Amino acid sequence: MKMKQLLFVTFHDEKYEEGLSYAVDLAKVMHNGISLLMIYKRKVMEKFGDMMTVVAFAEANEHKTARERIKEDYERKNESYEERLTQLVEKCRKSGISVDISTSATDAVSAIKNLLSQNTNIDMVLLSPSITKDNHITVKDLKRLVKTASRPIVTMAKTDHAA
Repeated sequence: MKMKQLLFVTFHDEKYEEGLSYAVDLAKVMHNGISLLMIYKRKVMEKFGDMMTVVAFAEANEHKTARERIKEDYERKNESYEERLTQLVEKCRKSGISVDISTSATDAVSAIKNLLSQNTNIDMVLLSPSITKDNHITVKDLKRLVKTASRPIVTMAKTDHAA
């Protein structure tokens, strides 16, 4: 029997680690592993151009295309995609949590539904603050996801502290 997992969903470029420590702590308490889903998101104008490319690969090669796009974004910032992934994996493993990482170039709801259909070991979905802020996922989409996911959906929010 495979270990149960928590699905932690975050964008690749916006404080991707926000909420990860909570996911790791929750996985420890529940004796679960973590399946991390990094969503490739770009600014609207860039996204439109990319969508034409991504649509061509969406069904057959979505994960590969998403990884390539994420890697290109990091290279533009003189960062290493592989190094970033290694840091995430090490942070989880140092805490005693197994982790696997998936990427997607589709919207968050579609990516989550797709991963849930492929991985039956996921028993809870955690949406990072970057996914839930600024209406990146609408209330309507969230309600639809809750109805169709057949797993608990936990949304995380970051509170702003006033001095």
